[in-house]
Amino acid sequence: MGSISLPHDAPAGPTKPEIRAVLIDKFNLDDDDHFVDVGSCTGAVSIAAARHAGKVTAIERNPNSVKATQKNIAANQTSAPVTVHQAEAPEAFPDEADAVFIGGSRNYIEVIDKALASGADRIIMNVARIERAGCAIETFRERDILADVLQIRVDHGYTLAGETAFENLDAVYMIIGSTTGDTI
Repeated sequence: MGSISLPHDAPAGPTKPEIRAVLIDKFNLDDDDHFVDVGSCTGAVSIAAARHAGKVTAIERNPNSVKATQKNIAANQTSAPVTVHQAEAPEAFPDEADAVFIGGSRNYIEVIDKALASGADRIIMNVARIERAGCAIETFRERDILADVLQIRVDHGYTLAGETAFENLDAVYMIIGSTTGDTI
């Protein structure tokens, strides 16, 4: 299905393509899965998941980001339907879910608890700030779902004085949870 086109912007930047690739690989989605994207922003993660899962629910509180998510979903080919809700998560969280991505740290404890109550067996949270990552790791650990933690950093090359240098991008801490005890 190719790369993801994001012609419509949102206030925060999307999860970078390289991070999305790791994320989708870790979720190991199939067409029976209901994927929930909390904090959809531009819809990039929802679009990537909809190419593998059977159903996708996107939740976003910012009305401008909801519009960007909807427009970007329409601009891309997906195999699964994507439902977009404008809400402050965990409001609008579905009663049943299999895999949950938490793309921001707002209300993350309530979102994790709602995800577990929905039956989700895979929960991944991306965090940019190390202090918040530490708190989130502890939350996963307290709920006995911590499967792995990754620090992912992607640097892109660019030409500098006729040679290649690298632009340093912010690291992402990927906190991976599983209710089955498996590393995903």
